[in-house]
Amino acid sequence: MKSILELIARTLVVLSGTALLTFALLWQAPGDPALTIAVARFDAIVPPEVVEQIRAEAGLDAGFWQAFWNWVGPLLQGDMGNSSVSGRPVWPDLRDAILYTLPLAMLGLAIGMSISVPLAVIAVRHPGGWVDRGAVAIASLGAAMPAYWLALLLILAFAVKLLWLPATGTGTLRHIVLPSLTLGLGVAASLTRILRSSLLEAKGAPFLPALSRRGVGARERTLRHVAPHAAIPVITIVGLELAFLLEGAVMVEVIFARPGLGSFLIHAIQARDFPKVQAVVLLTALLFVTVNLLTDLIYRLADPRLGARDA
Repeated sequence: MKSILELIARTLVVLSGTALLTFALLWQAPGDPALTIAVARFDAIVPPEVVEQIRAEAGLDAGFWQAFWNWVGPLLQGDMGNSSVSGRPVWPDLRDAILYTLPLAMLGLAIGMSISVPLAVIAVRHPGGWVDRGAVAIASLGAAMPAYWLALLLILAFAVKLLWLPATGTGTLRHIVLPSLTLGLGVAASLTRILRSSLLEAKGAPFLPALSRRGVGARERTLRHVAPHAAIPVITIVGLELAFLLEGAVMVEVIFARPGLGSFLIHAIQARDFPKVQAVVLLTALLFVTVNLLTDLIYRLADPRLGARDA
């Protein structure tokens, strides 16, 4: 119980620090944010009096700490504020962006796991064999390839040359194939290496020969002892991969011209729309700390010795 409370306390510290750092970076960014907001709002050069009016509306004429509290105060009550450009509440637009990005990230994770799990299991059956070496080589190549480069290769192959799939846009299931495949192949590369190492370590555990001498079958040894032992590091990787997928989907969405957190964030940064940028950054930070918290809790379910040690 004490350990869980410490995890929650660290989570609050991380979120508080992220909020302050994000606001400070935006506050100190070069240029006049009021002028940028005015141009984005009216799509034209505006007179100085309009810029000053927008500066007052956005709270940019207040001091740093006052402006920070003007943003944090409503946030603590669940209010993300209104867009500095459109005046609309931030949350509905952010929610719509998440509803585009989350399915893409989940599908990418599903593709990655469906590739990495069978590949790692097959590879560890004959460690050092040609299948094992091939799996390691493919995983290493995939891990070294940037997502944007892989996305461009997939567009060139399946959209330009073969004309099988659309390269950009949304509207049908065919539009999500290439973006999700881009994310999934990246996940498969990292998961294959981690899962392979975990399975090899679990298969070399010193208690397995003793179980074999006691008559425990190979299937039972694998399911009840090898798999739980190998799952501990994989839990961390899967959780972090989901968090990184939501972050990596931003770049992929921009390349494939998809709506979602990517376009939401890019447009907000270009317009210096402080509330929108801060909402995305805080959402990402909340996602990471939540994943870490859930991972620690799942650890305690997968290995009760961790909970007993904390007690």
